[in-house]
Amino acid sequence: MSSRLVRILGRTVRQQRESHGLTQRQLADLAGVSQASVARIERGDRTPGLPLLESLLAAMNVQLTAVVEPLDAHLDAELAQLATRPLAELIDRLNLDRLLDRLGDRPNVITGATAALLQGAPLPVDAPELAIRWRDSAHLTRWLETAYAQRWNARWSEFGGLHLEPEEPGEHRWRTRYGEIRAVMCDELPATVEVRHSGRSYQVVPLVELDVTDPRTATLLRRYREGHLHRT
Repeated sequence: MSSRLVRILGRTVRQQRESHGLTQRQLADLAGVSQASVARIERGDRTPGLPLLESLLAAMNVQLTAVVEPLDAHLDAELAQLATRPLAELIDRLNLDRLLDRLGDRPNVITGATAALLQGAPLPVDAPELAIRWRDSAHLTRWLETAYAQRWNARWSEFGGLHLEPEEPGEHRWRTRYGEIRAVMCDELPATVEVRHSGRSYQVVPLVELDVTDPRTATLLRRYREGHLHRT
């Protein structure tokens, strides 16, 4: 199951639970599952099997239906919705400032869709994306240990069970006590520009560089620009 669909299902369960005034524990008890399972599904950390998903929804007197739509239509809708949200709200949702404060003076640069967001392109961002040098990986590992980090395990579709070190095989994605972080490991930090929001300064990879070096972000930027032109 695609990560996009996993996130949609998790968000649906959470929205239904909250609209019914239930805690995760109460929903778990009604559906006969553990509270931890509900939490992982809502976070998008676990791919729910259809029987489990149906049990959770049935416990709230709703059911799952399936529809089809043009490929990536959801992405255009999400970009349009994000464009209506204040930038400060999107930054706060990422826990970006808290994460950067906790990283302190450890060298890093904001990159990817996070950098685009800070430059006025409201792209969907699941977690702050930071460029970090390979020679600083030991410092990152020590910080991850103090931050009680768990590394994303693609095989299990959840966090945990892997060594924290960036040198170990696996996606450079961790969940910490300060929020999730995604790293782009590089030999040297890319050139940056400074942007300021709410009195805070951020060092970010410029959009023109992202268009060339980051295919995923470049694709999102193209869709955002096309949608923005249509809306104006």
